[in-house]
Amino acid sequence: MPSNDERPGAVTFKGAPMTLVGPDLHVGDSAPDFEAIGKDLSPVTLGTDAGKTRLFIVVPSLDTSVCSLETKKFNDRVKALPDSVVAYVISADLPFAQNRYASAEGVDSVKTVSDHRDLSFARNYGVLIQELKLLARSVFVVSPDNTVTYKEIVPEVTNEPDYDAALAAAKG
Repeated sequence: MPSNDERPGAVTFKGAPMTLVGPDLHVGDSAPDFEAIGKDLSPVTLGTDAGKTRLFIVVPSLDTSVCSLETKKFNDRVKALPDSVVAYVISADLPFAQNRYASAEGVDSVKTVSDHRDLSFARNYGVLIQELKLLARSVFVVSPDNTVTYKEIVPEVTNEPDYDAALAAAKG
């Protein structure tokens, strides 16, 4: 019997049902804290960039075509957002691989963040794919007062998110 923090079949990966681990967050919930790793190996938490709207773009791995495409699309489109919004791309990739990817692809408008160490973001935001130990494709917007104002967990992990809805929510 799965625990309350396990949601069997919450997403699919190439059509196969996958279990998400962690809370099922909703718009209006307090955003959970987490600790991941920035490109300079420093900690990144919910408090990083406190007082700003945070757009968390969550991908399984930057080393896949859909994640790369998504990251580049968001990188281009977040440039139109106000300075009060900070965008992060979070994956379980090592920070070194994220940096190499960002440099090679000209990704400079979003901050890459690695959740590889203990999958803290994935577990706390309910997007850890149990079977793969990867993050489910999802997008969260967190307001300056740390409230979840937007959430999308993409039902089929290999599909892209709703860019327009996420960016509109981040714009506020």
